[in-house]
Amino acid sequence: MDDYTALPASLPVPEDDGRADHLPGMLLPPLELPASDGSRVSISELGAGRTVIYLYPLTGQPGADLPEGWDAIPGARGCSTEACSFRDHFEDLRRAGVDSVFGLSSQDPSYQAEVVERLHLPFVMLSDERLQLADSLKLPTFSAPGHPRLYSRLTLVVLDGRIEHVFYPVFPPNTHAQEVVDWLKAAGARNSPA
Repeated sequence: MDDYTALPASLPVPEDDGRADHLPGMLLPPLELPASDGSRVSISELGAGRTVIYLYPLTGQPGADLPEGWDAIPGARGCSTEACSFRDHFEDLRRAGVDSVFGLSSQDPSYQAEVVERLHLPFVMLSDERLQLADSLKLPTFSAPGHPRLYSRLTLVVLDGRIEHVFYPVFPPNTHAQEVVDWLKAAGARNSPA
């Protein structure tokens, strides 16, 4: 059985194909998505302040095989390690000015709830089984055996309902939350009065 909390060596590094270049400045669409805690979250009504939404393809579960060839797909592997990174940096993100953090994939809400419980995540995960956000914002996706369409890994920093910054591609995922914290600190320094 694979350890989904560790990354194997020599994973292929994803390259920036430009498919997220159009996102900064866009408003989030009026979508309501189910969350792992049984609630529904309106993406366009996250409130004032900053929100981090990290999108990822597929979280592995103990005892369940990942799609064939998963490790050979650039950027596919590392969803559990990324979730753990956001968990471990949650308070750092809050101190850097983030009001809310959400993970988002196309897995169903009960799958997401299991991930939150197993990994002890201090935030809810959103489920977008029909990839509505991908269609609304023209987000990058890819396919894998048994999965005709999955989210490509990317992170949105949202300020007052508008996409302020995009991290894409994300690699390595296990250190990505620190990358977001560092960007937020730099953005805060740029935006503070002289």
